[in-house]
Amino acid sequence: MEQTDNDLMRFANGSPEPDTAGPEPWKILVVDDEDEVHKVTRLALESFTVLGRPLKIHDAYTGRESVEIMERETDIALVLMDVVMETEHAGLEAVQEIRHRLGNRFVRIVLRTGQPGQAPELEVVRKFDINDYKEKTELTTTKLYTVLQTGLSLYRELVAMDRNRLGLEQVIEASASIFKTHSLVQFQRGVLEQITALLYARRDAVLIGANGFAADLSCGQLHVAAGTGVYQASEGALAESVLDAEAMAQVQRAVRSRSFEIGERQFAAYFATRLHTEHVVYLSSDSNFSPADARLIELFCRNVSIAYENLTLNQDLLDSQRQLIILLSTGIEERSKLLRNHVRRVSEYAKRLGRLLGLSGEEVEALGVAAAMHDLGKIGIPDAILDKPGKLDAAERAIMETHVLRGQRMLEGQKGHLLKAAELVVGGHHERWDGRGYPRGLSGTDTHLFARITGLADVFDALSSRRVYKEPWPWEDIADYLRAERGRQFEPRLVDVFLDHYTDFLAIHQSLPGDDRE
Repeated sequence: MEQTDNDLMRFANGSPEPDTAGPEPWKILVVDDEDEVHKVTRLALESFTVLGRPLKIHDAYTGRESVEIMERETDIALVLMDVVMETEHAGLEAVQEIRHRLGNRFVRIVLRTGQPGQAPELEVVRKFDINDYKEKTELTTTKLYTVLQTGLSLYRELVAMDRNRLGLEQVIEASASIFKTHSLVQFQRGVLEQITALLYARRDAVLIGANGFAADLSCGQLHVAAGTGVYQASEGALAESVLDAEAMAQVQRAVRSRSFEIGERQFAAYFATRLHTEHVVYLSSDSNFSPADARLIELFCRNVSIAYENLTLNQDLLDSQRQLIILLSTGIEERSKLLRNHVRRVSEYAKRLGRLLGLSGEEVEALGVAAAMHDLGKIGIPDAILDKPGKLDAAERAIMETHVLRGQRMLEGQKGHLLKAAELVVGGHHERWDGRGYPRGLSGTDTHLFARITGLADVFDALSSRRVYKEPWPWEDIADYLRAERGRQFEPRLVDVFLDHYTDFLAIHQSLPGDDRE
């Protein structure tokens, strides 16, 4: 008798794996202890495409084997699971392992059983998050296709929702930490993740940013700020070097029109903020975009531009704060020709030592700015004392030491995190590890790490530079001094790291010369 779609699936010879060229296939796991069931399932499924993608079938013959495969193949989308195999409940036990031990909540699981009385249907569905429960006699070819269509659609929805959640988490995290150095890039990555999830697209997308162009952006350059998929390793590169000619042309059209350019499977969206920052989002997908997709992206980008404005504004404020601090610090050192580049060198020494100690990028940036402010209080010290060619007497020394508290008072009550860090450095960089420093006689870790680092950097630069009262010391004599003061003036760990990388600090000194070792 000729087989029809309503006939039960008959045993048949196995078929080769479907061609995996083209769209990425859905991974299907067939679990059954009868080899013929595997063969007939392959025969029924070999020509199926679901949501524009073919199927790739994996086979398991026991519940234990199915769990082992799921451990390796974490992106299996749907499992056709027999209930009774090596034991009466082997399939249910495997499902429990997949859901609970492996924690896989995305894969859709369809139970197939020839003995429905072995497990009550409602209890199984409730307890094990089963997508469907079918008796083997029910699964005609047509119904099997329906099961796949429903299950894979739901799997795609769940994965997209999870990507959306991850993207939203990144956006929230970036919004909560907008004063961090890399917050804007972090925010851009979150935007990209969320757009990708909203469209169920493959993660082959780039977020391109070109900031600070007042003229026509097409005359400037676009740099990749964040990327996913095949563009993930392209961050910082020119867009034209990573996009093909067709994609780049679409991006350029979007920039010229200052709007959207949508193709069948890719689009470029231009948007700008009131702060004159301009951005382009480019996305490629494995399926066609619909008019609804276009409206969704347009709405999303318009809302995102508001967040961009806030982030960019705060970044501008931080940059302005850094620049003002450097200008102020430079103004202080300009009072003496022999102090030329002293502030910059101390800042660079401190940042280098901070990196060697494992501080984060944001901490190193704050440390560098704070270290540049260490002598802020000297703005109130008379020139006669600052430039005295000989040793200071007791009264003059007392006046000189007031520069610490003078500088700290100038910074008290400031809210910016850079100025708060500067306050810690200014007030503590003349304290000593043994407690014999000034102005408070703090010891050990009672002084902030930034101040301890800056204190070491400041002494190193003072000894290595010419002053009105002394000549620069030889490099080896400076190293000997640091060793002698290890555990006394300076924290032992800082001295050890500094001397282990001594040539790094010599190189910094030579790259920022003053009128000091000539």
